Amino acid sequence: MQDFFTWLGRTLGEIIRFVVDLLLVFFQNLGASVRNFFDALTNALGIPPTLISLGVLLLGLWLLYLALRALLRRRLFATLIWAVLGVTVLSWLIY
Repeated sequence: MQDFFTWLGRTLGEIIRFVVDLLLVFFQNLGASVRNFFDALTNALGIPPTLISLGVLLLGLWLLYLALRALLRRRLFATLIWAVLGVTVLSWLIY
């Protein structure tokens, strides 16, 4: 009877250890993938790889998205305003 519970405890411990190791490897690879993605993105754009630069990039892309939405709603004046703002923000970043 004791051998059964010893085997059960060992098997359960090995399964838990396997799952923890699997998740650890997954998240390490995920972090490295995200880091490599942002490094390649910033190198391609010629911007420094800082959080502020990435935030400004997202702001500029969001403004261009707003311009596209305004264009699809046939709001020409709003499209021009959002597009000029988006291009201005991106031009500050990418030179």
